[in-house]
Amino acid sequence: MPLLEWDDELVVRPRRVLVAGVSGAGKTTLATAVGRSWGLPRIELDALHHGAGWQPRAEFAGEVATFAGRAEWVTEWQYTSKLGDMLHSRADCVLWLDHPRSLVMRQVLRRTVRRRVLREQLWNGNVEPPLWTILTDPEHVVRWSWRTHGGPGERVRALLDERGADVTVVRLRGRRQVVGWAGRNLPNGPG
Repeated sequence: MPLLEWDDELVVRPRRVLVAGVSGAGKTTLATAVGRSWGLPRIELDALHHGAGWQPRAEFAGEVATFAGRAEWVTEWQYTSKLGDMLHSRADCVLWLDHPRSLVMRQVLRRTVRRRVLREQLWNGNVEPPLWTILTDPEHVVRWSWRTHGGPGERVRALLDERGADVTVVRLRGRRQVVGWAGRNLPNGPG
């Protein structure tokens, strides 16, 4: 059965893993833990995409194509409008962070405020914009997360319709399920 719940067992350790979820769901954290525990090369797509001044890097799609052509990897499932099926057509497992909107909004707000207050440097020297831009920028990550909350689920369902038994999808709903799944499947812990 290609759609598994958090307490179902993985029969085989996947080799090419996508972590799906809306912005703020915890994709990066889980992908990092999977890479470390399963010994998979880990690439963070945001680091490849965002150049200085938050400008998209011209090399992005080419670098992802090179990465996607490898036998093993783990990354986040995002930038589908720029990457098409480059990643999901090769993935053998999708870890779907299907969290309630309330949890995602708490996580993305907390992360955004922390990054801004600490002036945390992100990719290529970028920092979060001033907090007031949540009100003025329709593409602000908090507003983006709210607006696109259902998108990952639609992509996962379409993938299951398209590939069926060729891909395993593990649906994780909420922090307890993520921690429980990781505790059973990741020898080095959930992150």
